Parts: sequence; structure tokens; C-alpha cells
Amino acid sequence: MIRVFIVDDHPVVRNGLRALLNAQPDIVVVGEASEGEGALRQIEALRPDVVLLDCCLPGLEGLAVATAIRERHPTVSVLALSAYDDDRLLWGMWAAGAVGYVLKDAPLERILAAVRAAGRGEPRFWPEQVERALRWWEETGRKWESLTEREREVLVRMAEGKSNREIAADLWISEKTVEKHVGRILEKLGVNTRIEAAIWAVRGNLRRGGESPQNKGE
Repeated sequence: MIRVFIVDDHPVVRNGLRALLNAQPDIVVVGEASEGEGALRQIEALRPDVVLLDCCLPGLEGLAVATAIRERHPTVSVLALSAYDDDRLLWGMWAAGAVGYVLKDAPLERILAAVRAAGRGEPRFWPEQVERALRWWEETGRKWESLTEREREVLVRMAEGKSNREIAADLWISEKTVEKHVGRILEKLGVNTRIEAAIWAVRGNLRRGGESPQNKGE
């Protein structure tokens, strides 16, 4: 029997998945959670075979949850579940040690096949998904990793169309400091203008997230 734990912040999705999985003779849902911290506590107690994990969660994001599960419970298979066919998320879940990435609107047979493969500890990333994930890393991920946390904060706000003054107010730093960050961002990305940098961020699907609202210094 494959013991599955579901993590998704939408009750309708959890209910549908629970009904689907519990209807199978070889699968049982042992628990569920709507957010990451609660999921980690329950997984510690329940020790499921498979965690069906939504990539986009409130609070602790899906990528962080996947990483924590793999570090704390290496025998538990993480199967990513997403509403987005997103190269950034593909890379993140693959790099975090998930065994597969399934879309929420995939045929039910594919979801069940992925859960059963995860229960056996088998990878379920399609070759095309791995290719896309690696291409995202080569084209975008390496440069994103080269940026400091503050530079990332500035860049995502540039991608939102904010001016230096607005970014400075948002981050509680001076406009002069923002200008310095923008200069370093352009240099690291190998682009000439802030518009090019913003387009690069949008194309790479780099979003705001995981930031502290407190002033982190300049």
C-alpha cells in the first residue's frame, strides 16, 4: 500500500485528490496540509511514502518544503504538483530532489501513474522536462544565483516597472544605493539597460518571494 500525504492550499484540490487516490486499491491518503510548516510537522509524524506537493504555497514555498523533506526524510518521495508548466519551477523541484513534476490538469491516469512510480522511488520527470529545466538553469538560473539577495529584490521590482525612487521607498534604502545595485545587476546580467534587465527577469519568470519585510541594510 502506497501511503500518500497531500500538500495543497486549495481545499477543492485536496478533496479531489483524496477521493481519487483513496479509490485506488493500492493507495491510501494518510494526511494533508494547506501550508508548508504544518506539512513538515505532520510528515515527521506520519512518515508517508509519497508527498504530493503543490509548488506554490502560502508562507514556506513549495521548493523550500521539498528541500526540507529530502534533507530530513530521504526515503520519502516528493512528487511536485503544479498548475503551471513553468521551467523555473521544473528546475527548482528537480534540483530539490523531487522524483517528478505533474500538472494539476493532467489526465487522471498520468497522475496515478506518477504517484505509483513515486511510491516505488522511480523518477518520473519526462526527458523533455529535464531538458527544459537544464536549459532554464543555463540561460537564467546561473545569472540569478550570481546576484546578491538585495540585487534580486531590486531586479524583481524593476521587472514590476518601478522607478528607482519607488524601489528605494519599498526597500528603505536611498536612491543612490538603488542606482549602484542597478549598475551591478546590468553588469552581472550582461545587458545595457534596465529595460533589458526587466525583460530578462520576466522571461525567466523570476518573481518576488521569500523576502523579509524588515530593512536588511544597504
